[in-house]
Amino acid sequence: MVMWWPLVGPRDANGHAIGGLSTAPAIDTAPYTFECIPEDVEALNKHAIADAEPKYDITAISAQAYPHLSDRYMITASGGSFGENYGPKLVVKKSSPLAGADIRGLKNTKPKIAIPGRNTTAYLVLTLALGEFDAVEMPFMDIIGAVKAKQVDAGLLIHEAQLTFADEGLDAVLDLGAWWHDETKLPLPLGLNVIRADLDERFGAGTCKKIANMLGDSIRYAIEHNDISRAFLRARAGDRPEWNDATLLDRYLKMYVSDLTLDMGDLGRSALERLYKDASAAGLCPNPDRLDII
Repeated sequence: MVMWWPLVGPRDANGHAIGGLSTAPAIDTAPYTFECIPEDVEALNKHAIADAEPKYDITAISAQAYPHLSDRYMITASGGSFGENYGPKLVVKKSSPLAGADIRGLKNTKPKIAIPGRNTTAYLVLTLALGEFDAVEMPFMDIIGAVKAKQVDAGLLIHEAQLTFADEGLDAVLDLGAWWHDETKLPLPLGLNVIRADLDERFGAGTCKKIANMLGDSIRYAIEHNDISRAFLRARAGDRPEWNDATLLDRYLKMYVSDLTLDMGDLGRSALERLYKDASAAGLCPNPDRLDII
């Protein structure tokens, strides 16, 4: 949500002003109003894929989910997250027999791996890298604990868990973004922002483009006002203490907000096309006929 606070104003989780700032939108959103609803990305994936009537007009999704909903949603050029030679990490306990294992060793072992959802890009790319393994779905915030408790052989980490696993006595045996870059020389598409394709029909011609432009303006404003963006995250830290650590917070923001977030451009499109080509060839997802990027 750090990219979208300019659409609704910098508020804490209870809707109160942050640091005495105005709770009004920081950019001109007329004639539209926005409501930001925090949900786990896998929950958003499931809503967008399974709901006959889309629940949200605008939603974040995993890049892996788009081929399943390309008939209802368009990708916005802004708002995506790309791993540029880094990405989700497969971690094990330091004492694990898998510590130090290479790709071949992991493939031969077919380990039991905790994953943050079967609709996540992380799971898709791990399957491309390893082939078959025993996947156990759980909320992303529970994966480190499951690995530490030896409930699984390894865990696939996304989001801020990628920053703190070493402090929990875990080692990374595979960085999927680095693996993908070695294979393709492209950034790894992780998350996308999509909008309903029928907004022009519902609200008038040009609505999709206007909203896509506003989303880009919101990201640009959030980047240019980094101090407020940091305060926004700290105010919503909840049970994520790493967001109160200035160094970790800086690393987290750099992981998910880059030039490709402002506009994925031709490089982002090429990365998506390659991801869907490889995944469809492996029978993991359909290959969309075209990418509607606005």
